[in-house]
Amino acid sequence: MKKNNIFHELFSILEQRKTASPESSYVARLFAEGTGKINEKIAEEAGEVCEAADETGTEHLVYEICDLLFHTFVLAAHKNITLQDIENELSRRYGKSGLEEKASRKK
Repeated sequence: MKKNNIFHELFSILEQRKTASPESSYVARLFAEGTGKINEKIAEEAGEVCEAADETGTEHLVYEICDLLFHTFVLAAHKNITLQDIENELSRRYGKSGLEEKASRKK
């Protein structure tokens, strides 16, 4: 039995939460509060990732990375960016050096 991709499942749930009541769903509440609130959560989670990276061990860091990814995906869904959009962009960049990809954006 093939396991479904958790990111695909998550984006599906995020789409469902767009019509949910903010009183019944954390994600629906974030959507209702808008981009500013979602951005605050992403900034908070990014800081927590950096703090966890300085700790010994990786368990806490993995946890915080998941929080950061989750809230970033909430922002993507809020802005109608799909997982396919993200996959397409990563595929476009795949195989290029980071320096080459960055230089191509300056044009």
